[in-house]
Amino acid sequence: MIWELDFALLLLMIICAIAAVTVRDLLYATVILSAYSLIMAVIWSEMNAVDVAFTEAAVGAGITTVLFIAAIARTGRRSSD
Repeated sequence: MIWELDFALLLLMIICAIAAVTVRDLLYATVILSAYSLIMAVIWSEMNAVDVAFTEAAVGAGITTVLFIAAIARTGRRSSD
């Protein structure tokens, strides 16, 4: 494993997690969480857990994102706070 790549992926994950929590627009948060899931899929594949990476990419970045976007389309786009 390349430690520079691991460090860069970890840094991107932290940035995505903080951005998803702090952003007010729910659609943007959904897109950021999708990117987070894709980064996790890359990490799993780098650790030679390809089956877990495929599942993370399909469920985490694929189906969950589509379901969240469909739910946001039926409700409000902005977070009420």
